[in-house]
Amino acid sequence: MADPITLEVFSDYVCPWCYLGDNRVKQLKENYDVTIKRVHFPLHPETPAEGRTLADMFGTGPEEIAQKNARMQGLMQAEGLPFNDRSHTYNSRLAQEVGKWADSLGAETQPGGEAIHDKFFEAYFVDRRNIGDVEVILDVVKAAGLDVEEARKVIEERTFKDAVDADWAKSHQYGVTGVPTFVAAGPDGQLHGLVGAQPYEGLEQLAQAVGAKKRG
Repeated sequence: MADPITLEVFSDYVCPWCYLGDNRVKQLKENYDVTIKRVHFPLHPETPAEGRTLADMFGTGPEEIAQKNARMQGLMQAEGLPFNDRSHTYNSRLAQEVGKWADSLGAETQPGGEAIHDKFFEAYFVDRRNIGDVEVILDVVKAAGLDVEEARKVIEERTFKDAVDADWAKSHQYGVTGVPTFVAAGPDGQLHGLVGAQPYEGLEQLAQAVGAKKRG
């Protein structure tokens, strides 16, 4: 039996299009024999610990921010995803390191390892919390049912710093400049990719192009 196709998903927890795309990837995983590998991407690595207003980041006024939020609200609603208007972006680096730790636990032994990604998206896009704050990150860990003290150690000792550095380096190596980006290798080893919050049909076409088997 052939191994499942690996779909690499370049993503950042503070990217609304990644939140949207993540939902469609779950649907793809239900329908096709694919293994999802999250690759963390540095969307706004220069963001200070206290966060940065979207108005400052985009260089626009409150009306434009309200329009962006209204647009996202409509898209999220159509996808069945909860979403609250954003006013700030935050530094997701430590959250990425904790997400990498959670993935290392293995879904078989720790089901919360995969759930933590949803919890980070929810903490930011629904609860409007600063996911760069250590206590917020630990709340997310707890909500995912993972070991809070172990996660605190991961943060304090930066145990997964090198792993996230490697993800960021891979983003550079692949030439990824925007997220989400989806990459998979076909049977001949050739890479196929898609950029942006693709409709489900686009992801399905990518899966078919690289020879992923349909379930059922």
